[in-house]
Amino acid sequence: MTSAPLGTDDWLVIIDPQAIFADPTTSAWGSPMFAGALPDMVALAAAYGPERTVITRFVAEPGLGGSWGSYYDDWPFALVPDTDPLYAVVPALDGLAGHVVTEPRFGKWSDRLRAVLGEQPRVTLAGVSTDCCVIATALPAADAGATIRIAAAACAGSTPENHQRALDAMALFGPQIVIG
Repeated sequence: MTSAPLGTDDWLVIIDPQAIFADPTTSAWGSPMFAGALPDMVALAAAYGPERTVITRFVAEPGLGGSWGSYYDDWPFALVPDTDPLYAVVPALDGLAGHVVTEPRFGKWSDRLRAVLGEQPRVTLAGVSTDCCVIATALPAADAGATIRIAAAACAGSTPENHQRALDAMALFGPQIVIG
């Protein structure tokens, strides 16, 4: 099991535990590791409690421009409304967080998330995908002064190899980012 909060001022952020990422038979973005990581995500949410838990959601925004245009040319199935079942939080985690932050980008270190956590919080990150949205959140958060712990057992990569590569890359940023 993944460890509990380090202190009463710690936060848990579960990155994008949504249907679109949960099952490779449902979506081309589904992680084959999600089912194995989900029990650790749920255990962490229970340990932190809803008042210290944030769930983020990714929702496509076709109007972002730039490289996002060609990205959605490759992944048009994702261009559905926020209310589409693909973007729903998985049932096992639905309602376990006191805060939900929705963003149209991989990285969730945003004004909305900082409004909940503060500018330089202590945060445990979990979720999917380790090699995309988790690393894209961890690096700018640490660079901004947040103390980040990656709950490796509660993260799911696009593949086991990519998961490990992302963990190894984030470990290079110690002590601002630690893998636990």
